[in-house]
Amino acid sequence: MKETLKTKTLSTDGMARFFTILPKETHIDFLRLRKVMATISAILSLIGLIAFAMIWLGQAKLGLEFTGGTALTVELNPPVAIDAARAALAKGGFGDAQLQDIRGTNQLAIRTKTVRDTEEEAQEQLLQLLRREFPDRTIALIGSDFISATVGRELRDKAIWAALFTTLGLLAYIAFRFDFKFGVATAITVFHDILVVLGIVWLMGMEITLLVITALLTLAGYSLTDTVVIFDRIRENLRKHQREPLMKIINDSINQVLSRTLMTSLTTLLAVAVLYLFGGPVLRDFSFVLILGVIFGTYSSIYISCPLLLLGRRRGLTAQVKQ
Repeated sequence: MKETLKTKTLSTDGMARFFTILPKETHIDFLRLRKVMATISAILSLIGLIAFAMIWLGQAKLGLEFTGGTALTVELNPPVAIDAARAALAKGGFGDAQLQDIRGTNQLAIRTKTVRDTEEEAQEQLLQLLRREFPDRTIALIGSDFISATVGRELRDKAIWAALFTTLGLLAYIAFRFDFKFGVATAITVFHDILVVLGIVWLMGMEITLLVITALLTLAGYSLTDTVVIFDRIRENLRKHQREPLMKIINDSINQVLSRTLMTSLTTLLAVAVLYLFGGPVLRDFSFVLILGVIFGTYSSIYISCPLLLLGRRRGLTAQVKQ
């Protein structure tokens, strides 16, 4: 028991020492690089818009949920090597099938976008194929899922609309909580983060699944939280230092919350990295998108949302905070 407590104490002390290296007081001119960062963001956002268009047209690498297809879980006794099962399915006309071993069992998860007319037809063809190729194995169906092409297209469109309505909801909340200009800056920032991460995912050839869409909506919430912290400090400083230049107020506000921003980002990254390394294949794409989201969410809260406030200038921003 004492050893356990000692280990926990050492672990806690180690974390405390780690966070002491974060800057306590900085005077960095972040906005000096705003034009360079805006150019980089514009290029990445353009790639994201192309990716969005490809997804809308159904030309991207979409998951089974959006294209339609069949997912089966089968148990094979004795087990079959995954490469042998993949070769057998390709030989039978299911070359696009994705296979995954379920750890600790003799079960095999099979996902294929090859669409059949009915769920029963798809199941029967896959099972017959496996039984024909592996006659010495006992093959049992554990579970199945079938999505028609029409349902897949509906899910794709609904996922896109969900992302759009989420962003509009964020704009309305920030406009009510702070000011309309803050709301517009936040909405643009969230759109930026989603587009940038989506563009990177598309360029890497990752499959766009419901889990990836879920991660994109999650990063929208993270980006909002990080941006609100900085905006709240800017609003306070606008009240306290009404005669100072707006650019100085924004720079000072970013510096004042920088250690908090870095601590939040690093701890979130640590948790998501563990999920990526040990969460298994199912959660790997989800956690990878979250890692990108934390990185670009932190970046955009400084280099996208804050420079956008300069477009509003002091007169528009202080009108609300004086009330």
